[in-house]
Amino acid sequence: MNYLKYHLLAVLVTLFVAGSFISSEKLSGVINPFSLTLLRFVIAAAALLPFVLIKVQYRKEIIKALPRSLIMSLFFAIFFICMFEALKTTTPLNTGTLYTLVPFLTALFSIFVFKERITKKMLLVYLIGSAGTCWVIFGGDIKALLAFSLNSGDALFLAGCIAMVCFSISMKLLYRGDQMFVIVFCTLVGGALWMLLALLIFNQPLQWHLLQSNLWLHMGYLALFATLASTLIIQKTTVILGPKKVMAYIYLSPVFVAFLMFFIEGKSIPYIVVPGMLLSLTATIVLQFQAQSNAIKNHMMAATD
Repeated sequence: MNYLKYHLLAVLVTLFVAGSFISSEKLSGVINPFSLTLLRFVIAAAALLPFVLIKVQYRKEIIKALPRSLIMSLFFAIFFICMFEALKTTTPLNTGTLYTLVPFLTALFSIFVFKERITKKMLLVYLIGSAGTCWVIFGGDIKALLAFSLNSGDALFLAGCIAMVCFSISMKLLYRGDQMFVIVFCTLVGGALWMLLALLIFNQPLQWHLLQSNLWLHMGYLALFATLASTLIIQKTTVILGPKKVMAYIYLSPVFVAFLMFFIEGKSIPYIVVPGMLLSLTATIVLQFQAQSNAIKNHMMAATD
């Protein structure tokens, strides 16, 4: 099987996620995070609905896929809630830094769930990747890095990062050969149901009318690209490549944020962050080759048993 296209798709998802940090910051604090996340899931599910209803086979699979999707969507929804809520008391700088822990946490969780190992070499590469992203985020300013401290928003987003790891692991664990449109649609519907339940429990209003026209553009991006397109791609690439390989591309997220800020808001990329970008890129490539090498070794060992 040609895995190149799946790696390219994983890079595309990373680009979508990088853009979501910018849009989420614009929306954070306008209305409550339960309502924002509900709207995000509703728009994405509505966009996918015609493609699911068009085939009888897809419609029949919904009932079978929905229970597993409810588990996956719970983790997915928790991540988005934590991100929106955390950005009220912390900054994209801090959340971007904490998000680089996701690849390492995914590898750590994979030890217990999939019996995978983390070698000393891979651990070093994870640290190099984190160092590279921190370099980019803090602009090579050592004083700013040393001044970094966790607040309540950071702790909340860290919980969201763990939820994202669980979402990635659960996709691989609960996949049963489902049609991708069906499993993604059920995940989006499940996320909307969890958010609706949260609104009722915490007695929160929708307040969708508070979104201005420019904010609807950001919501549209989050729903159609950072949620719908990303979920479709993540589901497919995680099943094919595995969660560790897909999550390793997160190290490129700050690099993409820097380029997006350059193209969208005209903010220049300082030369001081270039070494950090190269470190992040190197760590991502090494992790991909190392994971591929381990997969081949495991396959050969299984064949000889």
